[in-house]
Amino acid sequence: QVQLVESGGGLVQAGGSLRLSCAASGRTFRSYAMGWFRQAPGKEREFVAGVNWGGDSTYYADSVKGRFTISRDNAKNTVSLRMTSLQPEHTAKYSCGVGNTPLRVGTRPNEYSYWGQGTQVTVSS
Repeated sequence: QVQLVESGGGLVQAGGSLRLSCAASGRTFRSYAMGWFRQAPGKEREFVAGVNWGGDSTYYADSVKGRFTISRDNAKNTVSLRMTSLQPEHTAKYSCGVGNTPLRVGTRPNEYSYWGQGTQVTVSS
């Protein structure tokens, strides 16, 4: 059984920053790629950022490149997403997922096996 718990969401003004965290337990966390996805009301879940098992390979959606940074700490079983220059279009529920492979960072939800409950990010204009 895998448990993922996200935290760090909240309400922020446009131009502000947030740092999301995802704490994992119940599986060999460090053996798999991890990803952050988001889902806005009425929209499908979309890929935001991902990191391989070792933390040395990252991948971002074009819309967040240069603004968001993903990182992981395998000793603490956590993966983080630093978000800067937030805009209203970034408003969504953000969730972390455990990838199906160690090296490949998938960009589709079906490439992830487990999900957390998510944390809401709301950016006001």
